[in-house]
Amino acid sequence: MISIAEPSPRTLSDEEFALFQKLVKRLSGIALGPQKKPLLLCRLGPRLRALGLRSFGEYYRRVTAAGDEGELVHMLDCICTNETHFFREREQFELLEREILPAWHEGAGHGAPPARGRPLRAWSAACSTGEEPYSIAMALLDSLPSPDRRDVAGRTPPRAGAASTGAPGISILATDLSSRALDQAQRAVWPIERASEIPEERLRTYMLRGTGASAGLMKARPELRGLVTFRRFNLLDAAPKRFGLFDLIFCRNVLIYFDAATKASIVARLIASLAPSGYLFLGHAEGLHGADHRVRCVAPSVYRLQPPAGLERSRNTHSPEHASCLRTSE
Repeated sequence: MISIAEPSPRTLSDEEFALFQKLVKRLSGIALGPQKKPLLLCRLGPRLRALGLRSFGEYYRRVTAAGDEGELVHMLDCICTNETHFFREREQFELLEREILPAWHEGAGHGAPPARGRPLRAWSAACSTGEEPYSIAMALLDSLPSPDRRDVAGRTPPRAGAASTGAPGISILATDLSSRALDQAQRAVWPIERASEIPEERLRTYMLRGTGASAGLMKARPELRGLVTFRRFNLLDAAPKRFGLFDLIFCRNVLIYFDAATKASIVARLIASLAPSGYLFLGHAEGLHGADHRVRCVAPSVYRLQPPAGLERSRNTHSPEHASCLRTSE
Protein backbone atom coordinates (compact mmCIF):
# COMPACT_ATOMS: atom_id res chain seq x y z
CA MET A 1 0.00 0.00 0.00
CA ILE A 2 1.29 3.48 -0.84
CA SER A 3 2.09 5.65 2.14
CA ILE A 4 0.69 9.14 1.69
CA ALA A 5 2.27 12.13 3.37
CA GLU A 6 0.09 14.65 5.17
CA PRO A 7 0.96 18.10 3.76
CA SER A 8 -1.30 21.12 3.35
CA PRO A 9 -4.35 20.93 1.04
CA ARG A 10 -2.52 23.60 -0.96
CA THR A 11 -0.11 20.92 -2.23
CA LEU A 12 -0.69 17.71 -4.16
CA SER A 13 2.19 15.25 -4.28
CA ASP A 14 2.93 13.13 -7.34
CA GLU A 15 1.99 10.02 -5.34
CA GLU A 16 -1.38 11.50 -4.37
CA PHE A 17 -2.03 12.65 -7.92
CA ALA A 18 -1.29 9.12 -9.19
CA LEU A 19 -3.91 7.73 -6.81
CA PHE A 20 -6.54 10.17 -8.03
CA GLN A 21 -5.59 9.48 -11.66
CA LYS A 22 -6.31 5.77 -11.16
CA LEU A 23 -9.50 6.43 -9.18
CA VAL A 24 -10.96 8.87 -11.70
CA LYS A 25 -10.04 6.58 -14.62
CA ARG A 26 -11.71 3.60 -12.92
CA LEU A 27 -14.89 5.50 -12.04
CA SER A 28 -15.40 7.64 -15.12
CA GLY A 29 -12.94 6.57 -17.79
CA ILE A 30 -11.49 10.10 -17.87
CA ALA A 31 -7.72 10.06 -18.32
CA LEU A 32 -6.02 12.80 -16.29
CA GLY A 33 -2.64 13.47 -17.88
CA PRO A 34 0.24 15.05 -15.92
CA GLN A 35 -0.82 18.48 -17.20
CA LYS A 36 -4.09 18.10 -15.26
CA LYS A 37 -2.42 18.12 -11.85
CA PRO A 38 -2.92 21.90 -11.33
CA LEU A 39 -6.57 21.51 -12.40
CA LEU A 40 -7.14 18.77 -9.82
CA LEU A 41 -5.52 20.91 -7.13
CA CYS A 42 -7.69 23.88 -8.10
CA ARG A 43 -10.95 21.91 -8.37
CA LEU A 44 -10.62 19.79 -5.21
CA GLY A 45 -8.78 22.22 -2.92
CA PRO A 46 -11.94 24.14 -1.91
CA ARG A 47 -13.71 20.84 -1.17
CA LEU A 48 -10.92 19.76 1.18
CA ARG A 49 -11.16 23.06 3.04
CA ALA A 50 -14.96 22.77 3.25
CA LEU A 51 -14.60 19.33 4.83
CA GLY A 52 -11.85 20.48 7.19
CA LEU A 53 -9.32 18.02 5.75
CA ARG A 54 -5.61 18.71 6.00
CA SER A 55 -4.37 16.86 2.91
CA PHE A 56 -5.30 15.20 -0.35
CA GLY A 57 -4.28 11.95 1.30
CA GLU A 58 -7.07 12.38 3.83
CA TYR A 59 -9.51 13.19 1.06
CA TYR A 60 -8.50 10.12 -0.94
CA ARG A 61 -9.17 7.90 2.06
CA ARG A 62 -12.50 9.69 2.55
CA VAL A 63 -13.76 9.13 -0.99
CA THR A 64 -12.59 5.52 -1.11
CA ALA A 65 -14.10 4.61 2.27
CA ALA A 66 -17.00 2.17 2.14
CA GLY A 67 -20.42 3.79 2.25
CA ASP A 68 -19.41 7.29 1.08
CA GLU A 69 -20.66 7.14 -2.50
CA GLY A 70 -22.08 10.64 -2.15
CA GLU A 71 -18.60 12.11 -1.76
CA LEU A 72 -17.39 10.16 -4.80
CA VAL A 73 -20.17 11.76 -6.83
CA HIS A 74 -19.22 15.18 -5.45
CA MET A 75 -15.57 14.59 -6.38
CA LEU A 76 -16.49 13.71 -9.96
CA ASP A 77 -18.76 16.77 -10.12
CA CYS A 78 -15.78 18.94 -9.18
CA ILE A 79 -13.53 17.36 -11.80
CA CYS A 80 -15.91 17.12 -14.76
CA THR A 81 -15.70 19.95 -17.26
CA ASN A 82 -19.15 21.37 -18.06
CA GLU A 83 -18.41 24.00 -20.72
CA THR A 84 -21.03 24.02 -23.46
CA HIS A 85 -23.09 26.36 -25.64
CA PHE A 86 -26.47 26.54 -27.32
CA PHE A 87 -26.32 25.24 -30.92
CA ARG A 88 -22.64 24.41 -30.51
CA GLU A 89 -21.04 23.30 -33.79
CA ARG A 90 -23.81 24.96 -35.73
CA GLU A 91 -22.98 23.14 -38.98
CA GLN A 92 -24.25 19.92 -37.44
CA PHE A 93 -27.55 21.54 -36.48
CA GLU A 94 -27.85 22.93 -40.01
CA LEU A 95 -27.42 19.39 -41.39
CA LEU A 96 -29.97 18.09 -38.90
CA GLU A 97 -32.58 20.68 -39.87
CA ARG A 98 -31.86 20.89 -43.59
CA GLU A 99 -31.60 17.18 -44.45
CA ILE A 100 -32.04 14.69 -41.63
CA LEU A 101 -35.30 15.87 -40.05
CA PRO A 102 -37.18 16.52 -43.31
CA ALA A 103 -36.19 13.04 -44.53
CA TRP A 104 -37.32 11.47 -41.26
CA HIS A 105 -40.71 13.16 -41.33
CA GLU A 106 -41.17 12.08 -44.95
CA GLY A 107 -40.51 8.48 -43.91
CA ALA A 108 -37.12 8.31 -45.62
CA GLY A 109 -35.15 8.33 -42.40
CA HIS A 110 -35.49 4.59 -41.90
CA GLY A 111 -36.03 3.34 -45.41
CA ALA A 112 -39.77 3.11 -44.68
CA PRO A 113 -42.41 5.30 -42.99
CA PRO A 114 -42.06 5.26 -39.18
CA ALA A 115 -44.61 3.34 -37.15
CA ARG A 116 -47.78 5.35 -36.55
CA GLY A 117 -47.39 7.50 -33.47
CA ARG A 118 -43.76 6.51 -32.86
CA PRO A 119 -41.75 9.53 -31.73
CA LEU A 120 -38.40 10.57 -33.10
CA ARG A 121 -36.06 9.71 -30.23
CA ALA A 122 -32.93 11.72 -29.41
CA TRP A 123 -30.27 11.19 -26.74
CA SER A 124 -27.88 13.88 -25.52
CA ALA A 125 -25.38 11.52 -23.89
CA ALA A 126 -23.18 14.15 -22.21
CA CYS A 127 -25.68 16.94 -21.74
CA SER A 128 -23.75 19.05 -19.22
CA THR A 129 -25.88 22.02 -18.07
CA GLY A 130 -28.58 21.46 -20.67
CA GLU A 131 -27.72 23.73 -23.58
CA GLU A 132 -27.35 20.80 -25.99
CA PRO A 133 -30.61 18.92 -25.27
CA TYR A 134 -32.62 22.16 -25.28
CA SER A 135 -31.00 23.12 -28.60
CA ILE A 136 -32.03 19.71 -29.94
CA ALA A 137 -35.54 20.25 -28.58
CA MET A 138 -35.86 23.60 -30.37
CA ALA A 139 -34.66 22.10 -33.64
CA LEU A 140 -37.01 19.12 -33.38
CA LEU A 141 -39.98 21.28 -32.42
CA ASP A 142 -39.43 23.58 -35.36
CA SER A 143 -39.34 20.55 -37.67
CA LEU A 144 -42.89 19.57 -36.71
CA PRO A 145 -45.95 20.60 -38.73
CA SER A 146 -47.61 23.72 -37.29
CA PRO A 147 -50.60 21.88 -35.73
CA ASP A 148 -48.25 19.66 -33.73
CA ARG A 149 -46.26 22.67 -32.54
CA ARG A 150 -49.47 24.34 -31.36
CA ASP A 151 -50.37 21.16 -29.50
CA VAL A 152 -47.03 21.26 -27.69
CA ALA A 153 -47.52 24.91 -26.70
CA GLY A 154 -50.76 24.04 -24.88
CA ARG A 155 -49.36 21.21 -22.79
CA THR A 156 -48.75 21.24 -19.04
CA PRO A 157 -45.15 20.28 -18.21
CA PRO A 158 -44.66 17.09 -16.16
CA ARG A 159 -44.10 17.37 -12.41
CA ALA A 160 -40.51 17.39 -11.19
CA GLY A 161 -38.91 13.97 -11.48
CA ALA A 162 -41.64 12.56 -13.70
CA ALA A 163 -40.83 11.08 -17.10
CA SER A 164 -41.50 13.35 -20.03
CA THR A 165 -44.45 12.44 -22.22
CA GLY A 166 -42.87 14.48 -25.00
CA ALA A 167 -44.36 16.34 -27.90
CA PRO A 168 -46.15 14.58 -30.73
CA GLY A 169 -43.31 12.82 -32.50
CA ILE A 170 -40.54 13.88 -30.07
CA SER A 171 -38.78 12.15 -27.17
CA ILE A 172 -35.47 13.44 -25.75
CA LEU A 173 -33.27 11.82 -23.11
CA ALA A 174 -30.40 13.85 -21.62
CA THR A 175 -27.75 12.21 -19.43
CA ASP A 176 -24.55 13.25 -17.73
CA LEU A 177 -22.16 11.98 -15.08
CA SER A 178 -22.27 15.24 -13.13
CA SER A 179 -25.18 15.58 -10.70
CA ARG A 180 -24.41 19.27 -10.32
CA ALA A 181 -24.65 19.85 -14.08
CA LEU A 182 -27.90 17.87 -14.27
CA ASP A 183 -29.44 19.95 -11.48
CA GLN A 184 -28.69 23.13 -13.43
CA ALA A 185 -29.94 21.57 -16.67
CA GLN A 186 -33.27 20.67 -15.08
CA ARG A 187 -33.68 24.20 -13.73
CA ALA A 188 -33.08 25.46 -17.29
CA VAL A 189 -31.86 28.87 -16.11
CA TRP A 190 -28.84 30.63 -17.61
CA PRO A 191 -27.25 34.10 -17.59
CA ILE A 192 -28.95 36.35 -20.12
CA GLU A 193 -25.61 36.69 -21.94
CA ARG A 194 -26.16 33.16 -23.29
CA ALA A 195 -29.09 34.53 -25.31
CA SER A 196 -26.64 35.62 -28.02
CA GLU A 197 -26.08 31.93 -28.86
CA ILE A 198 -29.76 31.38 -29.80
CA PRO A 199 -31.31 32.63 -33.06
CA GLU A 200 -33.56 35.61 -32.31
CA GLU A 201 -36.83 34.00 -33.41
CA ARG A 202 -36.19 30.93 -31.27
CA LEU A 203 -35.18 33.10 -28.36
CA ARG A 204 -38.56 34.84 -28.47
CA THR A 205 -40.43 31.56 -28.91
CA TYR A 206 -38.73 29.31 -26.38
CA MET A 207 -37.09 31.48 -23.68
CA LEU A 208 -38.37 33.73 -20.89
CA ARG A 209 -36.44 36.82 -19.75
CA GLY A 210 -36.08 37.24 -16.00
CA THR A 211 -37.38 40.33 -14.20
CA GLY A 212 -37.04 41.64 -10.66
CA ALA A 213 -34.96 39.24 -8.57
CA SER A 214 -34.39 37.15 -11.72
CA ALA A 215 -33.11 40.06 -13.82
CA GLY A 216 -30.06 39.08 -15.83
CA LEU A 217 -31.30 35.52 -16.29
CA MET A 218 -33.27 33.61 -18.89
CA LYS A 219 -35.27 30.42 -18.52
CA ALA A 220 -36.60 27.85 -20.98
CA ARG A 221 -40.36 27.92 -21.36
CA PRO A 222 -42.32 25.06 -19.76
CA GLU A 223 -43.25 23.56 -23.13
CA LEU A 224 -39.54 23.22 -23.97
CA ARG A 225 -38.53 21.88 -20.55
CA GLY A 226 -41.29 19.30 -20.72
CA LEU A 227 -39.70 17.63 -23.76
CA VAL A 228 -36.52 16.51 -22.01
CA THR A 229 -36.04 13.74 -19.44
CA PHE A 230 -32.81 13.96 -17.43
CA ARG A 231 -30.95 11.00 -15.92
CA ARG A 232 -27.53 10.54 -14.33
CA PHE A 233 -25.54 8.09 -16.45
CA ASN A 234 -21.91 7.02 -16.76
CA LEU A 235 -20.73 6.51 -20.34
CA LEU A 236 -18.58 3.61 -19.12
CA ASP A 237 -21.77 1.65 -18.41
CA ALA A 238 -23.95 -0.16 -20.92
CA ALA A 239 -27.14 1.77 -21.61
CA PRO A 240 -30.05 0.19 -19.71
CA LYS A 241 -32.60 -1.59 -21.88
CA ARG A 242 -35.22 0.90 -20.70
CA PHE A 243 -33.35 3.60 -22.64
CA GLY A 244 -34.32 1.87 -25.87
CA LEU A 245 -32.92 2.83 -29.28
CA PHE A 246 -32.43 6.35 -30.63
CA ASP A 247 -32.73 7.98 -34.03
CA LEU A 248 -30.26 10.70 -33.00
CA ILE A 249 -27.41 10.40 -30.50
CA PHE A 250 -25.27 13.42 -29.61
CA CYS A 251 -22.04 12.68 -27.73
CA ARG A 252 -19.90 15.70 -28.46
CA ASN A 253 -16.72 17.13 -26.98
CA VAL A 254 -16.44 14.48 -24.30
CA LEU A 255 -14.54 11.64 -26.00
CA ILE A 256 -11.42 13.81 -26.04
CA TYR A 257 -11.09 13.16 -22.28
CA PHE A 258 -10.75 9.37 -22.73
CA ASP A 259 -7.88 7.18 -23.87
CA ALA A 260 -8.18 5.32 -27.17
CA ALA A 261 -9.42 2.03 -25.72
CA THR A 262 -12.09 3.67 -23.56
CA LYS A 263 -13.18 5.89 -26.44
CA ALA A 264 -13.60 2.86 -28.71
CA SER A 265 -15.73 1.00 -26.17
CA ILE A 266 -17.96 4.04 -25.57
CA VAL A 267 -18.48 4.58 -29.30
CA ALA A 268 -19.32 0.89 -29.76
CA ARG A 269 -22.01 1.13 -27.08
CA LEU A 270 -23.41 4.32 -28.59
CA ILE A 271 -23.65 2.70 -32.01
CA ALA A 272 -25.43 -0.26 -30.40
CA SER A 273 -28.03 2.22 -29.09
CA LEU A 274 -28.85 3.60 -32.54
CA ALA A 275 -32.16 2.77 -34.16
CA PRO A 276 -31.97 1.49 -37.76
CA SER A 277 -30.42 4.21 -39.94
CA GLY A 278 -29.94 6.40 -36.84
CA TYR A 279 -27.34 9.19 -36.64
CA LEU A 280 -24.42 9.63 -34.25
CA PHE A 281 -23.09 13.18 -33.75
CA LEU A 282 -19.57 13.56 -32.32
CA GLY A 283 -17.48 16.66 -31.66
CA HIS A 284 -15.49 18.06 -34.58
CA ALA A 285 -12.24 16.86 -32.98
CA GLU A 286 -13.66 13.40 -32.35
CA GLY A 287 -14.15 11.78 -35.75
CA LEU A 288 -14.02 8.00 -36.08
CA HIS A 289 -10.61 7.69 -37.69
CA GLY A 290 -10.76 3.92 -37.32
CA ALA A 291 -13.23 2.32 -39.72
CA ASP A 292 -16.41 0.85 -38.25
CA HIS A 293 -18.41 -1.09 -40.82
CA ARG A 294 -21.66 -0.45 -38.95
CA VAL A 295 -21.67 3.30 -39.63
CA ARG A 296 -20.65 5.59 -42.45
CA CYS A 297 -19.74 9.25 -42.43
CA VAL A 298 -22.37 11.65 -43.82
CA ALA A 299 -20.70 14.92 -42.73
CA PRO A 300 -17.74 15.87 -40.54
CA SER A 301 -18.11 13.91 -37.28
CA VAL A 302 -21.66 12.79 -38.17
CA TYR A 303 -22.24 9.08 -38.77
CA ARG A 304 -25.21 7.02 -39.89
CA LEU A 305 -25.95 3.43 -38.99
CA GLN A 306 -25.84 1.33 -42.12
CA PRO A 307 -29.28 0.01 -43.16
CA PRO A 308 -29.77 -3.75 -43.14
CA ALA A 309 -28.65 -5.57 -46.28
CA GLY A 310 -31.21 -5.30 -49.06
CA LEU A 311 -32.70 -1.97 -48.01
CA GLU A 312 -32.32 0.95 -50.38
CA ARG A 313 -29.49 3.27 -49.49
CA SER A 314 -30.11 6.84 -48.44
CA ARG A 315 -30.18 9.81 -50.75
CA ASN A 316 -27.08 10.95 -52.60
CA THR A 317 -26.63 13.80 -50.13
CA HIS A 318 -25.59 11.14 -47.61
CA SER A 319 -23.18 9.34 -49.91
CA PRO A 320 -20.21 7.67 -48.15
CA GLU A 321 -18.04 9.45 -50.73
CA HIS A 322 -19.02 12.83 -49.23
CA ALA A 323 -15.82 14.89 -49.68
CA SER A 324 -16.01 16.58 -46.28
CA CYS A 325 -16.03 13.16 -44.60
CA LEU A 326 -12.87 12.17 -46.41
CA ARG A 327 -11.14 15.25 -45.04
CA THR A 328 -11.93 14.28 -41.44
CA SER A 329 -10.14 10.96 -41.83
CA GLU A 330 -6.84 12.32 -43.11
